[in-house]
Amino acid sequence: MAEADPCPVVEQVWTEKRMSDVKVEHKSGITRSELAQWMADLGKELSGAGTVHFRLAESTVELGVPDDIRFEAEVEVDGDTVELEIELKWSTARKPARTTGEKGS
Repeated sequence: MAEADPCPVVEQVWTEKRMSDVKVEHKSGITRSELAQWMADLGKELSGAGTVHFRLAESTVELGVPDDIRFEAEVEVDGDTVELEIELKWSTARKPARTTGEKGS
């Protein structure tokens, strides 16, 4: 019998255009190999043209990602538990257009 995908992709797609102050969170136990594949897939999406699609719980998330991203990594060891947090942040606000000439030129 084939194993079920722990994070199946379904027809529901969340995009940042429809998200306003929304948090989608997914916690599950997966193998190191499954995690490596998920992270590799996310990395491949991030190296693309700026729109990433990835699985999260029973949904596919689509986000526009700019070239400049704030990256944070934290490792916490508490007794026999290790926690590794990786956080990516960026603004969805549009930056004002830069002017190319000086005033009065």
